[in-house]
Amino acid sequence: MTKQIMPVMISFEAAAPCWGEGALISSGDKGITIHLKHPGKLCAVQSVGRKLDSQGIRNVSLIGDGWDLEKSWAFWQGFRAPKGARTIEWPVLADAERKELENRIRTIDWVRDVINAPAEELGPEQLAQRAIDLLCHVGAENISYRIIKGDDLVEQGYAGIHTVGRGSNRPPALLALDYNPTGNANAPVFACLVGKGITFDSGGYSIKPSSSMNSMKADMGGAATLVGALALAIKRGLKKRVKLFLCLADNMVSSNAFKLGDIIRYRNGKSVEVMNTDAEGRLVLADGLIDACKEKPSLIIDAATLTGAAKTAVGNDYHSVLSFDDKFVAELMDSSELEHELFWRLPLAEFHRQQLPSGFADLNNIAAPSHTAGASTAAAFLSHFVENYRQNWIHIDCSATYRKSPVSLWAEGATGIGVRTIANLLVKKAG
Repeated sequence: MTKQIMPVMISFEAAAPCWGEGALISSGDKGITIHLKHPGKLCAVQSVGRKLDSQGIRNVSLIGDGWDLEKSWAFWQGFRAPKGARTIEWPVLADAERKELENRIRTIDWVRDVINAPAEELGPEQLAQRAIDLLCHVGAENISYRIIKGDDLVEQGYAGIHTVGRGSNRPPALLALDYNPTGNANAPVFACLVGKGITFDSGGYSIKPSSSMNSMKADMGGAATLVGALALAIKRGLKKRVKLFLCLADNMVSSNAFKLGDIIRYRNGKSVEVMNTDAEGRLVLADGLIDACKEKPSLIIDAATLTGAAKTAVGNDYHSVLSFDDKFVAELMDSSELEHELFWRLPLAEFHRQQLPSGFADLNNIAAPSHTAGASTAAAFLSHFVENYRQNWIHIDCSATYRKSPVSLWAEGATGIGVRTIANLLVKKAG
């Protein structure tokens, strides 16, 4: 059976009146035309990709003069979906644009695929191995790594990751990966990336309702986003040393799971009382941030699907940014604008660090009931594990990682938002 391919064109003229005033698309013998009033309106192109896919069109050819890199990519973002195969015949692009498009497809599609994967297929070790496979493919001989898992985490002092993950029959793990293109084993570390990789989050004994648990295969979205960002940065020519720390675990209920009232003692001397086992992401990230600080990098970025509070604040379209460093935030926001991704800064102040009191430990893993700024206090908790927390550290609460239902721009599932912005920031900061 011959595959039907739908031609899709771009026009900067209005559609014929029969299609309705201001119509975005029209169709005819030559295929489908997207009518753009403004050449740079990428969301309109993405929405057409989504609309065509929802109508069962699976094979398209982007033809004509209106297509460029960004419009092609916007169309693919809307057209792509987690179920079924889709094909695109891409327009003719300049070599540099074609290469960038291919790099985005390889890295961001990888991110969307691993986030969408069922938790049964993607435990902590499997996610670590997939990350290694992608980064070794793009970084080749410049990549080295180690995985610490199970009880070895206890012996080496990774109390947070082990505590959160010990209730699962799939052992927790830390992936420490070193991208060092300098050829010098003693080269300084330019950046450290720390990702939350909870491959399934039941909430533990602070168990989630089903309506909140049904998307928790995506609770490793921060880790996946940073893997993709590093891979894309490497493909864009990053030449400085970066270390990646992925904090990987299932958060499950069992006779061996951690409990409310438990106290975790970290290598940096901090002790933490657990008063909500569903606030587990910050407990694993703490281990990765301690490791990151030991490297004395020029910058630290952590990313995590950390709080529902961030999503309540900014919705599903923006990633939330929290930091004490105004200049670093401004640089990230510049990168997000250049890459056409949405980020929004939420407040983080010194007083938030005092809103985690415990009668039995240095910190509580949740804020006192009188303090309701959940995203801010979660970031404040992390700051206790960053030595120089007021400079060169950004926390990204990944509010836009995953959509539980389709919308006009996105299919259900992972979006890949944030990969391009972080890659851009790394390359730009590296000079």
